[in-house]
Amino acid sequence: MPELGNNIRAAREECGWTQAELAARVGVSRKTINTVENGVFVPSTVIALRIARALDRPVEALFFLPG
Repeated sequence: MPELGNNIRAAREECGWTQAELAARVGVSRKTINTVENGVFVPSTVIALRIARALDRPVEALFFLPG
C-alpha cells in the first residue's frame, strides 16, 4: 500500500491537462508526475505544493493518508 494517496490524476483531468502539461507548469518531468500519480514516488513538500498551486487546489485536497 502506498504511504501517501493522491487525487492528482482526477484534478489534472478536470483541468484537461496531460501529465506533460502539468509537469511543465510544476517544473518537473512527466515521469515525476506519472510516478507521483501512481503512488510510486512520494513528492517533496515543495513539489506537492507546486502541484497544488498549478491545479489551484489546497494540498490536502490532493494528498491523503490511505486507510
